[in-house]
Amino acid sequence: MALGTTTTTTTTTRVAVLGGILLFFALVLNVSGNLVFSVNHKFKGRDKQVSLSALKEHDARRHGRLLAADAAVDLQLGGSGHPSEAGLYFAKIGIGSPPKDFHVQVDTGSDLLWVNCDSCENCPTKSNLGFKLSVYDTKSSSTSNKVTCDQEFCTSTLNGRLPSCKPNMLCNYNIAYGDGSTTSGYYVKDNIQLDKVTGNHQTTSTNGTVIFGCGAKQSGNLGKSPAAVDGILGFGQANASIISQLASSGKVKRQFSHCLDNVKGGGIYAIGEVVEPKVKNTTPLLPNMPHYTVSMKTIEVGGDAIELTTDIFGLFGDRKSAVIDSGTTLAYLTPEVFEPFIKKIFARQSGLKLHTVEEQFTCFEYTGKVDDGFPIVKFGFKSSASLTVYPHDYLFRLRDNVWCSGWQSNSMKSKDGKSVTLLGDLVLSNKLVLYDLENQTIGWTDYNCTSSIKLKDDKSGQVYSVGAHNLSSASSSTMGTLLTFLLLVIAMLQILH
Repeated sequence: MALGTTTTTTTTTRVAVLGGILLFFALVLNVSGNLVFSVNHKFKGRDKQVSLSALKEHDARRHGRLLAADAAVDLQLGGSGHPSEAGLYFAKIGIGSPPKDFHVQVDTGSDLLWVNCDSCENCPTKSNLGFKLSVYDTKSSSTSNKVTCDQEFCTSTLNGRLPSCKPNMLCNYNIAYGDGSTTSGYYVKDNIQLDKVTGNHQTTSTNGTVIFGCGAKQSGNLGKSPAAVDGILGFGQANASIISQLASSGKVKRQFSHCLDNVKGGGIYAIGEVVEPKVKNTTPLLPNMPHYTVSMKTIEVGGDAIELTTDIFGLFGDRKSAVIDSGTTLAYLTPEVFEPFIKKIFARQSGLKLHTVEEQFTCFEYTGKVDDGFPIVKFGFKSSASLTVYPHDYLFRLRDNVWCSGWQSNSMKSKDGKSVTLLGDLVLSNKLVLYDLENQTIGWTDYNCTSSIKLKDDKSGQVYSVGAHNLSSASSSTMGTLLTFLLLVIAMLQILH
């Protein structure tokens, strides 16, 4: 969406009729039917050649970031989490009054919502993801208010008032990522446009007020990546996250879920209580953690257990733990686990000629069905919860009969020097994953992410179906409709002429 809209008035009948038709068409296109975000995957499209290194570079950046309601919300999802395709999911949201569209990465591994702002230094100007980049302008929104350093949000976020705080001084943010890139700016309070679920596969637009980061300066990959987005939409559980802010204002419950489809792309991303399917496979979140972290108990490959020592999962003391992060594409195991793990993965295929692609991916030629030739992987968690990963999930086709493994050895260390286990989209795809922050649990169930789930509206008690979305498909459909419409306009102009 452009930064501004210019309206031209004319007295000619043809242009007036055309303008009326365009206005009607614009209104039709903007009809939307509990809150919804349209989400796409970064490297969308199975026929697109994607650098495998780009996937791990994306994950490296992601790892650096790891640091009672009455409405349900539908966040329209798009893209694909398949390693040979996108690498991240992004949503289209409206910010400001009047609302402007922004495409932001949906990220459960970070907290802050931030977007690029006007006069931003080193902000990207072009993206290869199929949309035009936008910047937020505080002067263009009638509901925009800058947050000062003496306001409660700033003092609570910074754990106290800044000693240098003066009247009207802005509350600043600064985030440094693992690859050395940074984003910095100041906080702004404004309206965010959401899609509230009002019926089966129906939504209506509603506004919520949130505080977010206005990006004034970017560095590193945030400023030059060809797969750039307008910002990041953090779904972490800190008070500054969008889910926490909306819940504290009574807009939503502190529950959300996603079902990521890595076959056709898109899927489901929704805020609210899921009543169908029933998610019985749950495990508690470890308390006082900055990320969605769970207690890991076992790992089995084809029914054979991998020995886990007490200090293998050392991100948080000596507890065996793993981070669940939908913003990470692949799955990263500690070096101590990875070696015996990968040997068991290929134990039944001793005749394969393994080779390394881009110095990091284990690849091979295989003509059979991967689900018949490779083992199922099961992760066991506290409370007897288990998560099953099938060969068609963790193996991806690079080209023709060449397949690669998405399992990676994680060299990243925590502050105490321990290795970190990260379970990303490779593990989470094709499952409904439910984050229940009110009860501090996370759960999942195998599910067809092209179908629908049912959400409960707490205020009315009604249960509504929320379907899958794919912004790529929606874009293609809209373009087809637009072409048909333009042909109609041309025909009408010829008649008028």
